Amino acid sequence: MRITDEVAEAIAEGRPVVALESTIISHGLPQPRNLQVAVELEKTVREAGAVPATIAVLDGVPRIGLDKEGLERIATEPGLRKLGFRDLAPAAALRLSGATTVSGTSFLAARAGIRVFATGGLGGVHRGWTTVQDESADLDTLSRTRITVVCAGVKSILDVPATLQRLETRQVGVVGYRTDEFPGFYLHTSGEPVDWRIETPEDAAGIMRAQDALGGPETALIVANPVPVADQLDPALHDRVLAEALAAADAQGVTGQAITPFLLEYLVNGTGGASLEANLAAVRGNAALAGRIAAAFSREG
Repeated sequence: MRITDEVAEAIAEGRPVVALESTIISHGLPQPRNLQVAVELEKTVREAGAVPATIAVLDGVPRIGLDKEGLERIATEPGLRKLGFRDLAPAAALRLSGATTVSGTSFLAARAGIRVFATGGLGGVHRGWTTVQDESADLDTLSRTRITVVCAGVKSILDVPATLQRLETRQVGVVGYRTDEFPGFYLHTSGEPVDWRIETPEDAAGIMRAQDALGGPETALIVANPVPVADQLDPALHDRVLAEALAAADAQGVTGQAITPFLLEYLVNGTGGASLEANLAAVRGNAALAGRIAAAFSREG
């Protein structure tokens, strides 16, 4: 791995660092807005008191923290792969470049000594799992990686109740930040309850300390931070367009890794871009909260 001097120094000195994934830059947003958002998210983390570390793989080398040139490459280079954990070794051996997903970012961040990671929404169990058994690798990686992930729940195109069941089975802790209900990604709530509620970044840092003190499996902690009601996608619009998207995917035979980008793009188009704005509102809030949690964890240390 290649770690920027700023990030390496912060890790060595025990100062707060927040990992950021790169797929939202390469695959989630149109140019040139993607680069603008990448810079904005790093600024948000800094304003919250932490050092940002956007993670990607360039020419086969995992990068923990990107300079201006690196961010521009992720934002503009054609043909970039989406790299989950399982893809990191082939990318390294073949000297390919790619943006890291939740599983890839979580693994690399933890290897580098970073404890807090901000993203939009997690992957999870897909609808119709009983017949296709399609489940995101995010869940398996988080069951084996000691990292705190600040997110707005799981993508609403997924089977949220089934995903929460799998997280429970895999011993991944889930807490709601100032909420008793699991967020719905584009929506303030999915309607599903969470067992634990916290009110402050210090609460999250305390749970992280308790994880370390207790020992046991190196599982993750998910801090579920809902998008504000004022910034959420209209629930009725969301439900209507999602139903249309699922029907279109079924009619066109879209399956496997293609299903998630298909559904998300359908939502963006079907909502006139409103789903993208809700996603960005969630990511901004998560980056800010992650910075505050990392700062609180650093202070307690």
